[in-house]
Amino acid sequence: MSQPWEAWAATYSTIVVEGCDGVGKTTLCDLLAARHCFPVIHSGRSPEGTDLVSRYHGILAIAGKLVLDRSFVSELVYGPIFRDRSRLTLADAVGLATAVAQRRGVLVHVRASPETIYERLNARGGNVWQLSVIHQIQDQYRRVFDRLAWHVPTALYDTDPAT
Repeated sequence: MSQPWEAWAATYSTIVVEGCDGVGKTTLCDLLAARHCFPVIHSGRSPEGTDLVSRYHGILAIAGKLVLDRSFVSELVYGPIFRDRSRLTLADAVGLATAVAQRRGVLVHVRASPETIYERLNARGGNVWQLSVIHQIQDQYRRVFDRLAWHVPTALYDTDPAT
């Protein structure tokens, strides 16, 4: 059976992989790198004061195929939840989403059930969010993807073993 990432690799030159911590983004990015020679750029949280628009436009200016393991979308999710604000405006995000589209790109929303995410985070050790926080993060990702889907192709990838 063909996997959706096979079609993404054949169709898109830029694949932006997004979703809650513990959902399986890095695993998916590693598959794309190993099977389709996509270079992977992991974007963790940038320090305060970083010009995120310039940072992500710079990344998107890199020639050739590219997979982003997390990107500007996460700022629109985690910023409001954990810092009461995003460091990007919706207009900034639309501009970046448009830049992804212009690169023949797609935003991939990776998701799993909150219970699965909780188990994965717990297995890693360290801090684990309550299920209510994971639900909140998942809901915010859905809202952001719904808005950005008007400007860039989007795809959904479910990593829950129950589905």
